[in-house]
Amino acid sequence: MVELKTDASIDAMYETGQVVAQALTAVRKAADVGVSLLELDEVAREVLNAAGATSPFLGYRPTFAPTPFPAVICTSVNDAIVHGIPSRYRLRDGDLVSVDCGAQRGGWAGDSAISFVVGTARPADTRLIGTAERALAAGIEAAVVGNRMGDIAHAIGTVCRGAGYGIMEDYGGHGIGRRMHEDPPVPNEGRPGRGLPLRHGMVLAIEPMLIAGGDAYRTDPDGWTLRTTDGSRAAHTEHTVAITEAGPRVLTARD
Repeated sequence: MVELKTDASIDAMYETGQVVAQALTAVRKAADVGVSLLELDEVAREVLNAAGATSPFLGYRPTFAPTPFPAVICTSVNDAIVHGIPSRYRLRDGDLVSVDCGAQRGGWAGDSAISFVVGTARPADTRLIGTAERALAAGIEAAVVGNRMGDIAHAIGTVCRGAGYGIMEDYGGHGIGRRMHEDPPVPNEGRPGRGLPLRHGMVLAIEPMLIAGGDAYRTDPDGWTLRTTDGSRAAHTEHTVAITEAGPRVLTARD
């Protein structure tokens, strides 16, 4: 069932979303050559704690996972697409890093992700990340009252496929509200004019995941990390977005 949020609830979700935005900004600032992924996780924990928020990631265990997730952020490096577990790995010059972060505060959840390069960026990585950001922007632009879910999916997929990138078939965005994952699913590829009608009060986590080498991916032995099968790089971007009569409102917008 899809819960339509009131305007007051959307305002409260914005406050939670801003905690996520602050955590991602702090992590991005701290990410440098020689910094470990566990240190980045600690940076995010400090932001959440200071804001009186908890992490919906920490201890999360969906049906596919062999163990609960042990961190407050996902850190996916280079050929890891999403769900990477922070480790002692220390960042190297040229690493492409995707960081996914969530927060829970006041009964509401927020979820967002960014991708960036540490140190010197390869042109191919700059293009990949830029395309992921354009795909997210296109999906948000389509998230308006009167459109359908397929319009969001088609907007994202058109940008991704048009640039020659792959898309994971079984993963996409999701509804969000009192819990991090709610109905409805938000695919990253689809047919325009099809699917669930978009209504005022729907709140969606829209999240393109792009693979440089094609659609294929595999799951690491940890049961969490999704990785490209050919070693090509990947990028992940995400915002929590409220659909309103005034247009899409990005609740996790960063300065």
